[in-house]
Amino acid sequence: MIDGIKKNLYFRQRYIMYGITTILLFCMPFIKINGNHIFLLSFDHKQLHLLGVAFDMQELYLMPFLLILMFLAIFFMTTLAGRVWCGWACPQTIFRVLYRDLLETKILGLRKRMENRQLEPDMSLATNKIKKAIAVLIWVVLSLVAASNLMWYFVPPEDFFRYIQNPLEHKYLFIFLLGFTIALIAIVVFIKENFCIYMCPYSRVQSVLYDNDTIMTVYDYKRGGEVFDAKGIKLWKKPEVPNAECTGCEACVKICPTHIDIRKGMQLECINCLECSDACTKVMGKLGKNTLISWTSPQSIEDRQKVRYMRFKTIGYIVAMAVVFTALLIMSSKKEDMLLNINRQELYTIRDNARVENSYVFLFQNTQKETYDFYFEVENNADIKIKRPSKPFRIESGEKSKQVVVLYTEVNLAQDEQKDTHIPLNIKAYAIGSEKPIEVLRKSVFIYPPSRALHK
Repeated sequence: MIDGIKKNLYFRQRYIMYGITTILLFCMPFIKINGNHIFLLSFDHKQLHLLGVAFDMQELYLMPFLLILMFLAIFFMTTLAGRVWCGWACPQTIFRVLYRDLLETKILGLRKRMENRQLEPDMSLATNKIKKAIAVLIWVVLSLVAASNLMWYFVPPEDFFRYIQNPLEHKYLFIFLLGFTIALIAIVVFIKENFCIYMCPYSRVQSVLYDNDTIMTVYDYKRGGEVFDAKGIKLWKKPEVPNAECTGCEACVKICPTHIDIRKGMQLECINCLECSDACTKVMGKLGKNTLISWTSPQSIEDRQKVRYMRFKTIGYIVAMAVVFTALLIMSSKKEDMLLNINRQELYTIRDNARVENSYVFLFQNTQKETYDFYFEVENNADIKIKRPSKPFRIESGEKSKQVVVLYTEVNLAQDEQKDTHIPLNIKAYAIGSEKPIEVLRKSVFIYPPSRALHK
């Protein structure tokens, strides 16, 4: 507060947020917890890494919880603060600031003034063509880096840098890398903010989620005067009504990256970057007045009260996210140390009128980072023995092993003369020689024939 006038400029906070977002997105693929990534969806290894825990394909029941949580977070953020993600953390916005404001304006001087985003460079000049070519070439390199960064969330960096040394063996990696690079070049250099206006689905979602208490970039028409009528038709450049404070300088219009006039009211194209607020703050500050454009809610402008952050919608989303997050934690805590699927084969086999055998196929997967020898035992019935495999078997890290298993008994377990007897089994599979217990429990059944079948 300076002499009663608010001098808050958002660009400093915005650039800090851009830096934090860029560092996080770039560094996160390299950060590991217990040898696992913070987030990785690897189609190559068929794994999901989440907060340092690795889940295999059979454990991807967590994905629905993650997706639900992500959408709830988007809905909550939009209901609370509009398109704040778009203006403050979206990679598209960050890339455009890097290319347009840093490369074209600050470094190369292709654009003369940061304050006028509506004025495109004069490309008829030879020097401007050279500057444009340099800017595009630099962005091609940066796009390749950014595309690689995106790939690291699907192909871990340790594999990525090894794979790119053998392009013929990993051609799909190069196809995706090249595709993402071309897309980034096209979006940032040629499509520009039209991506935010016409292609991004988020702008369509916001119109459903907004209400009068949603925080957004708002023009104070009560102080500045109405510039557009209810139908959205512009009445004049400077409001010609008594005591209207808007000077009609249109600094807010010139600086807008999506080329809108914020004085028209809420528009799908507004990304809440608050560039217009900064421009108005500078102009009105010279007149000793507060900005006419601020980050608040339409309801707050109407009744001059504080923004209502906590209301039915926002509380409902918070509760829903808490429930889904709790369910995600509970489900993720049930992660097993190894995987085992059991499938029974034929009904049973009788040998020498005394021995009954049941056949199974056990599919083991070693989800650990070390190689182990594995075996199993029947926990709840000492009368049922293991015929094959007769000894432990080795499974490499991350590999699967299919084992044909034969269980038998020489004890008469028949409980009926006419019907088969189904005997519940508790199978305990485990790794041998591990420092911590690596084991899983599975239920199956052993089928014993009726008594009359044995006599035959």
